[in-house]
Amino acid sequence: MKRLLTIIMVLAMVTALFAGCGKTETPETGEMTETETGTETETETPASTEGQSVVIYQNKVEIGEQLMAFAALYEEETGVEVTVKTSGGDTPYAENLKAEFQSDRQPDIYVIEGMGGYNTWKTKLTPFENEEWMDLTTLEFAVDGQVYGFPVAVEAWGMAYNKDILDQAGVDPATLTSQEAYKEAFEKIDGMKDELGLKSVVAMAAGPDMRWVTGLHNFNGYLSAGLEYGDTTVLDKLNSGEADLERLTQYADWVELLFAYSDNAVLLTGNYDAQVGQFATGQAAFVHQGNWIDPWLTDNGVDFPMGFAPHASVYGEHNAIFIGAPSYYVLNSDSPNQEAAKAFLNYMATTEAGHNYMVNEAKMVPAFTNVTLVPDTPLSANVTEWLKKENGAYTWLQNDMPDGFGMGTIAPLYESYAKGDLDKEAFIAQLVAKIEENK
Repeated sequence: MKRLLTIIMVLAMVTALFAGCGKTETPETGEMTETETGTETETETPASTEGQSVVIYQNKVEIGEQLMAFAALYEEETGVEVTVKTSGGDTPYAENLKAEFQSDRQPDIYVIEGMGGYNTWKTKLTPFENEEWMDLTTLEFAVDGQVYGFPVAVEAWGMAYNKDILDQAGVDPATLTSQEAYKEAFEKIDGMKDELGLKSVVAMAAGPDMRWVTGLHNFNGYLSAGLEYGDTTVLDKLNSGEADLERLTQYADWVELLFAYSDNAVLLTGNYDAQVGQFATGQAAFVHQGNWIDPWLTDNGVDFPMGFAPHASVYGEHNAIFIGAPSYYVLNSDSPNQEAAKAFLNYMATTEAGHNYMVNEAKMVPAFTNVTLVPDTPLSANVTEWLKKENGAYTWLQNDMPDGFGMGTIAPLYESYAKGDLDKEAFIAQLVAKIEENK
């Protein structure tokens, strides 16, 4: 609950600052939102960074180009070269990161996601101390009182919907608070596919390129749906090798429902572009994704109204989506360019240029209280609305599972289930077996 209150406080600060502005204008892509509230900190490049360069290895394909443009701007301002390397989406970031550490030029900044990433890379991490950005957030990643991670953004995922399609079908997304309600809505929309111009009700992907969608995000529904924010009961059992069979069975019903109303081509072999593209082109009423698809939608001229419906991963009534600060920039303990790397992150968190990059360019919800800009993209804006709701968020816990468990151990089971190689009972049994291997 403390973590949720922190996230709400960050968003409330941003909203309050925006509401207090004397003058605002909706930005075009790549433009600043004009405000008269506050001033930004001028960040000077420390002299100790002279002659240094920075390599960032990050896992968000949807912000790769935007981050490269920001890095170029930073070099123009400071003279420090920043190279951005991106691996994610359809490619296995964790495996490729290990290869990067075997290369001649290791990254100075890279990304971890929660305790799983920390446990894998803790010998290659160095803590931050007395950095300017640390006073501007309480969403940093810390272990035993030491801060290791700079929060990339506040993110959320769930069942994003096309409001125009749901309106035509006579479905109110606010009523989708249970698996029964979803099943009824899916059946209705499926019966109107030709009339609505749909290929499927849901854009869902479970193939080898999209294991992060199934083994991490979707499986997080088993870990936290319906529980109080911060409740790690199910996660703790999983990490000690204990499965909750009743809850897994309920969760498997949800997976079955999503797969049954998805397009097989996208479900079995679709990549990120195929999944998001089906939703973007109006060929699916829902997409199982997060607010990080906003830049992709903006770049492709998508302008229909959308939002997140409640997420019903297990039985019961639900009125929440999954929200957290899931990924963090960390410092390579062996890097000779640590001062330059820290200066770059401070610049991102404390300057107008950094805020413009995070909000207007990358379309993210920043984790810093000094940011006065507000997202103008639909899904990120909707995340702020969910955070205002009482108990409107479920915890992100998938990154606190054992390293490799989500994408490497259980994600292939979803692919086998989608192909029909496993029936639902076998899918459940295999999940139980894999969880019990954690003993």
